Amino acid sequence: MKLYDDLKWRGLIQDISSPKLEKKLNNGGLTFYIGTDPTADSLHLGHYSSFLITKRLANAGHTPLILVGGATGLVGDPRGTNERNLAVKEEVEKNFLKLKEQVQKNFPYEVVNNYDWVKDITIIDFLREYGKHINVNYMLNKDTVKRQLTTGLSYAEFSYMLIQGLDFKHLHETRGVDLQVAGSDQWGNITTGIELTRKTTGDEIYGLTMPLITDSRGVKFGKSEGNAVWLDKTKTSAYELYQFLLNSEDDMVIEYLKRLTFLSKEEIEQIEKEHLESPHLRIAQKKLASEITIDLHGQKEYDNVLKITNSLFTGDVKNLTSSEIEQSFKGVPTTQIDTNKNIVDLLVESDITVSKREAREFIKNNAITVNGDKILDENFEVTKNIAIDNKYIIIRKGKKKYYLIIFI
Repeated sequence: MKLYDDLKWRGLIQDISSPKLEKKLNNGGLTFYIGTDPTADSLHLGHYSSFLITKRLANAGHTPLILVGGATGLVGDPRGTNERNLAVKEEVEKNFLKLKEQVQKNFPYEVVNNYDWVKDITIIDFLREYGKHINVNYMLNKDTVKRQLTTGLSYAEFSYMLIQGLDFKHLHETRGVDLQVAGSDQWGNITTGIELTRKTTGDEIYGLTMPLITDSRGVKFGKSEGNAVWLDKTKTSAYELYQFLLNSEDDMVIEYLKRLTFLSKEEIEQIEKEHLESPHLRIAQKKLASEITIDLHGQKEYDNVLKITNSLFTGDVKNLTSSEIEQSFKGVPTTQIDTNKNIVDLLVESDITVSKREAREFIKNNAITVNGDKILDENFEVTKNIAIDNKYIIIRKGKKKYYLIIFI
């Protein structure tokens, strides 16, 4: 399958600036760029879904550049809702270094910073060399600008698209970049760069946007939506990433396999067939979770994730390390204690049961385990000596409800 057809089949093309781009993509040889602003110290899953285009195009003979916008990050892109708070310069610089390292680990291509060529442009030069060529009415017709006008739009954010247009023109003239690729929310910024370059050089350059990745309600995966799954494993562990993907909705998971993996059309169609026949087996979700976890964190981390998952499924948690417990029990009800406790008292004090009577009933019915062992004696003492690493007690009530007790 040719590159353009593959991208279309995967749902990775929303807009293209010219029909000529199809042939150019199929022929290879383009230098292109994709960018992000350093508004956080890690990329998230939404970025991952877009940045995978670098590998897809590189595999087809194109040359990627990745831009981390130290300049645009100081201004802020209109979101179509309300004004962003201006980032602190030192924070942007620190985030740039972290993102550069992370990008090159996961997407091993050259990283550039638009601050390097924007910082020395004077306001007069900016207005004469760039602002003169873009009509205000043209800018006002961009969707993100139109939507944000109702809540207020500063000149700083209004100028963002012109700075990004400046980037496209600069990279075209200095690095031979002829294509910008981005999420669909960047279409207005891309076309501004195309227009600016056409008016100032006469050259034709191209743009391609991809649909933003969302859940079934249309909520995108991103930090501004409050549901970010970070690529930095110190912010979102490999286990958390795996579990997030494993819980993908049945009616969305095939779309995610197309857009977030390099599995072939034939492989995905076979997975889809098995998924539709036996959705309860979660075959598609497991494949999605394994592919992305391995791509981002490697086989060793994935094997460790499977170990944690199996331990929690079977209840055999004694072999978990402190690090694995901290990864897998984020968000689990947690109680801290500083002394040994009778199991009945601990179940009540930790809100695992509502009363001592209920606690005794659960124990009598073999429904309480401590670190994987069934508790049959209501006089059992929970002590630091039996804690994992002398710190963690894992209580399971019934088959699925876990609670964490930490000795302090």
